[in-house]
Amino acid sequence: MLITVTQAQAKIPVTVMHLHGDLDASNYTEVIKKVQEIYEGGARDLVLDLSKVPYLSSAGLMALHTSALVFAGQSVKIEGSGRPVFRALDPIKDSSARQHVKFVNPQPPVDRVLQTVGLKQFFEIFSDLGSALNSF
Repeated sequence: MLITVTQAQAKIPVTVMHLHGDLDASNYTEVIKKVQEIYEGGARDLVLDLSKVPYLSSAGLMALHTSALVFAGQSVKIEGSGRPVFRALDPIKDSSARQHVKFVNPQPPVDRVLQTVGLKQFFEIFSDLGSALNSF
């Protein structure tokens, strides 16, 4: 998994995290750590570019879920194994997650996973980066 981070200026500054490669059990904690680093660095709005992610496992879903919790301002508990503790997203309590984290251009296999698990109802998902940036 290659992770690159860029900054974009929309109406407000937005951090764009570009993910390249499968998002699975071999690397999902890297994504979470990078998201935490970005948030601790002062970013408050994030676009996750999924255009180069051909495969998303359940561990990858954990990374996306945890990213939302981080940007909702919640601390993420890490077990001794280095894995985050899973907690369901609460549509009312975690509404700021959908305001501050957006997804862009998931490829069809990833889009199907997001649809199947219900994340498409929770997050705004855009087909292009410009639209995602303008949504903030």
